[in-house]
Amino acid sequence: MQFKTPTGVLECTPDTLIVAGWTGRDRAAVDHHIEELAAIGVPAPSTVPLYYQCAASLLTRDDRIEVLGGGSSGEAEPFLLKAKGRIWLGLASDHTDRALETYSVAHSKQICAKPVADTLWLLDDVIDHIDSLQLKAWIREGGDWVAYQDGTLASILPLTELMAGVTLDEGTAMLCGTLPAIGGVRPSADFKMSLTDPVTGKSIEWGYSSRVLSVIS
Repeated sequence: MQFKTPTGVLECTPDTLIVAGWTGRDRAAVDHHIEELAAIGVPAPSTVPLYYQCAASLLTRDDRIEVLGGGSSGEAEPFLLKAKGRIWLGLASDHTDRALETYSVAHSKQICAKPVADTLWLLDDVIDHIDSLQLKAWIREGGDWVAYQDGTLASILPLTELMAGVTLDEGTAMLCGTLPAIGGVRPSADFKMSLTDPVTGKSIEWGYSSRVLSVIS
């Protein structure tokens, strides 16, 4: 994969993908959410946070993905990549099959592609004000784009803390958790997201659409 960076084009094909879950900084809110999901059949995590292992081949730059059935949805998340001996920050969507979540969260994440934006920043360049970075997402409903996620990285566990929970070797990518969905989690064929640095005014933006495949039985 090729990424635009402040130092030029970076080429890297990740060989390991970790999807961090249950990463909210407010532990009481996380526990409440776990209870809510348990009530609808979603198994509780064994630990918090939890690091799901997924195939690195799920990472995609395509602006269109294919999903099985109509029950999946995107999640804008910070994206970390260890490449060329440095740690880079970007933006990705942890697209997830919500129906499959009630069987296994790990399986629900493995079944969907993970769209990744084409731009990376050096983590060192933003680490001193990283909590102020703004993460947003929109979905298309009724022909209009509506706000779906909106907040700062202060709502997520510090990325340095998340990295300390895994081995971030060369070629390892990690999705770092997300923000609550405004109006609740729901599917949409069109999804777009942004990560904005209020100090520099720079943004990483990406969008994609989903083509629903019929579930044949």
